[in-house]
Amino acid sequence: MNLYKTSALTLCSLLTLAGCPSDDTGETGTSDTDPTTGTVPTTGTDTVDETDTIDPDTTDTDTIGETDTDTDTDTAADGALIRVVHGSPGAPAVDIWVMGDDAPVLEGLAYGDASEYLDVPAGDYVFEVRAAGDAADVDPVYSTDALTLAAGDSITAIAAGQLGGEDDAAFRVLALADGFDDPGDGAVARIVHAGSDAPAVDIDVGNDGTLDLEGVALYADSGAAGVALPAGEALQVGILDAGDPLTAFTTPELPAGGELYIIATGLTADMPRAESGFSLLAVGPDGAIGFIRQNPRVYALHAGTDAPTVDICVAGAPLLTGVEFGAMGGVQVAPGEYTLDIHATGDEDCAGDPAFSAATPALAAGEQYLAAAAGELATDDGGDGPNPDFTVEFFTEAFTYDPASTDASLRVIHAASAPAVTAGALDENGQIAESLFQTISFPNETGEFPLPGGEYVVGLAGSRGVVLPADPIAAFGVTAPAGVSAWVVAHGSLDSTDGDQDFGLSAIIVGPGPWTILPLAAAPE
Repeated sequence: MNLYKTSALTLCSLLTLAGCPSDDTGETGTSDTDPTTGTVPTTGTDTVDETDTIDPDTTDTDTIGETDTDTDTDTAADGALIRVVHGSPGAPAVDIWVMGDDAPVLEGLAYGDASEYLDVPAGDYVFEVRAAGDAADVDPVYSTDALTLAAGDSITAIAAGQLGGEDDAAFRVLALADGFDDPGDGAVARIVHAGSDAPAVDIDVGNDGTLDLEGVALYADSGAAGVALPAGEALQVGILDAGDPLTAFTTPELPAGGELYIIATGLTADMPRAESGFSLLAVGPDGAIGFIRQNPRVYALHAGTDAPTVDICVAGAPLLTGVEFGAMGGVQVAPGEYTLDIHATGDEDCAGDPAFSAATPALAAGEQYLAAAAGELATDDGGDGPNPDFTVEFFTEAFTYDPASTDASLRVIHAASAPAVTAGALDENGQIAESLFQTISFPNETGEFPLPGGEYVVGLAGSRGVVLPADPIAAFGVTAPAGVSAWVVAHGSLDSTDGDQDFGLSAIIVGPGPWTILPLAAAPE
């Protein structure tokens, strides 16, 4: 099977243009489109104003891409215009000073903010960056080289990199001269690669398999003229690293005449849902529009006790094929809602009626989900006994992700044909003396609990009437690496019959990159 397959819709990451400022709830709409065609749901994008269109009539800014009298670069006949964009993840809010001045020219600029344009006399300037509220006698955290601003110049200065970072990750300011081509009836975007832990990337606008920009290096950009984009429609835009997809984004509809900076920022090493996660920051003539988070990822786990190898399809098109029991595959899709059809793997993908169909929840940009297929297609107890009916359950990744922790962070999912269980590390007598979590039944998950990094033998016991210490009905060796976040999934049947899979445990290691699944070995008796 394909353990991590990106569908045609999956493509990779970089651009995406946002809506207008709001509370960033990430609400999504529904979609009847086929996610494998690259057709983007126009009612389900993660815009920061919960809309799909950057609409000049409904925003608190002027028309995106149409310069107004406050920011018209043609009005700076004797002076120059300069603005600052805070694109340094993890850095605090900052004040911007001109060296020698006794007060800042900009105050309280937070990550993701863009200032208005400042109209300044032509000349040479050294700009200083201080933490918001610091006085003039406090050493700046960063000072630019002398920047010459000529009469008529219009500059967008982007704070990038990381405070305290080294080499490529070091903090810096990118001073870019504005100079968009006329967008005509379309839109135009200047794409800036400021993801300080990301490689050089290729960019595919439209998800059509044709690279629009190749080899965009860190801190490089697409050029002052910008990249022409169609207006009036949402786009899939992807980034590839030497042909391999990194992530994907969904744009909202772009307005005719729109002029935008699209800044790739954040860290690929952080969770996509985190404020500091890799994302796109859209900036228009009047300031920051908002972040656009990565398209959601869904990982499908085959834990169906009596189900054959399966294909998972949407609208007749395959997302994952040849998924065997105990295996997992991942796809990245546009935000929205989908119906997953599960077919027994055969000669033709997704042919005939599905064995089972399941509706996804609303999949939101920046989020990752586990879809666990569990239970039995053919039960002999009506689903009321130890052989539960087949189901697909969705779990949202919400771990306390801290790679520097000395603990492993764990959740347990009961996806087995088995009664409710409790679990705990075995003591010197081979018994469960203390449980790790409260009783869990099919098809639920526990809350998150820490486990100090190390190696354990963990036993399971039936929960009905159990008195600790108790003898385990099954035991497994568990290695819990410090800093790891993982689901431990119970699957198979404790009382297997012909065609049923044996009971077992698997660990699903989650993170910003592709998840992995590891079977846990039964402890020797």
